[in-house]
Amino acid sequence: MTENIERIVAASPARVWELWTTAEGISSWWAPEGFRTDVTKLDLTPGGELVYTMTAVAPEQIAFMEQHGMPLSTESRKYFTEIAEPHRLAYQSVVDFVPDHEPYEHLTVVELSSVEGGTRIVMQVERMHDEVWTQRLLAGRANELDNLAAHVAES
Repeated sequence: MTENIERIVAASPARVWELWTTAEGISSWWAPEGFRTDVTKLDLTPGGELVYTMTAVAPEQIAFMEQHGMPLSTESRKYFTEIAEPHRLAYQSVVDFVPDHEPYEHLTVVELSSVEGGTRIVMQVERMHDEVWTQRLLAGRANELDNLAAHVAES
C-alpha cells in the first residue's frame, strides 16, 4: 500500500531534478531545520547507491538528540531502482534504525511534471511496518518537500 504527497514548486523539472540528484543539490535542502546533510556517495544509476549523513547542528536539536540518547549523526543509504531524467526517480531506502525490528527496504517513487508556475512533484511512498512509523515517514517526506519549495523560492 502506498501514500502520495504532492507539492508544486516554482522551478523547472530540470532544476528540481538537479536538486534531487546531485550531492550539492541534496545537501542544500534535504535535512530538516536544525540538521545538515552531507552526501558521501552518489551513484545515479539503476542499482547505484546514495549514502549521506544527517547531523544535528542547531543547539535545540543537539540538546534533544542528547537528551534522548540518540547519536548526533546518522548515516542513511538509498539504492536507485529507476532513473528517467527529468521526470521519474525511484529508490529503496534502507530502514535499519527501528529498534527491535529487522532491517528492510522501503520504496519511494518521485514523479516530476511541468505545470504552470513550476513543477508538480508527486512522491509516492510505501507504508512502513506500522502506523506510527508510517505517519513519521509521511511527516518527514512532507517536510522534505516543504524544504525543497523554500529552497527554490530563496534561490
